[in-house]
Amino acid sequence: MIQFSDELLAKVKELVSHYPEGRQKSALIPVLHIAQDQFGGWLDVPVMDYVAGLLELEPIEVYEVATFYSMLNTKPVGKYVLEVCQTGPCMLNGSDDIIAYIREKLAINPGETTADGLFTLKPVECLGACGYAPMMQLGTTYREHLTTEKIDKIIEEARLTR
Repeated sequence: MIQFSDELLAKVKELVSHYPEGRQKSALIPVLHIAQDQFGGWLDVPVMDYVAGLLELEPIEVYEVATFYSMLNTKPVGKYVLEVCQTGPCMLNGSDDIIAYIREKLAINPGETTADGLFTLKPVECLGACGYAPMMQLGTTYREHLTTEKIDKIIEEARLTR
């Protein structure tokens, strides 16, 4: 059964309390982050429906948000999601080459996960670090000025810390 713990429900209520009465939709993105963390790193329809019920929203309102933002996953992902920026400054500095290198090295296409469930390649729009291009987000950290050597090191570190 999909349900937050009492502790997480209290956190959701606290988040909602930051907004005026009837404006609980304003808490949707942080609540979706909580749900994603709690339920395996992604948001399937039953999880999104649960969030809709908690926030007294129509399910479609949740689906629209969950499918719009790249930091929310609507299908299973690996333990490590390699979110490579593919917008202008990063492209001009080689992000296409980085994506191609990761595809070849891990034998996955964008949006796919390795057979061992460890890595997902996810090209994304601007991550707001144009001065460090090409770059990617890995969990909560940015990896900057990427090269194939840096990608090899990142992948090896991840495999060692499984």
